[in-house]
Amino acid sequence: MSPRVIGVDDAATYLSVPVRFIRRLVFERRIRFYKVGKYVRFEQADLDAFLEAEAVEPVKVAWRGGRAEVA
Repeated sequence: MSPRVIGVDDAATYLSVPVRFIRRLVFERRIRFYKVGKYVRFEQADLDAFLEAEAVEPVKVAWRGGRAEVA
């Protein structure tokens, strides 16, 4: 079975972002994409990889004397 390939509108829906943001990612080459003629296409796995790369890890905070300190 081949990977699922989706267009810009569906990629924006999948990532819950505006279409303009997807087009900017493509323009800046910040996300993997395919050109099929004049059309831009994405594999769903590449969108998942982009999300994973953009993940922000939580910071452990310790409360000391009423102040928060990053541990």
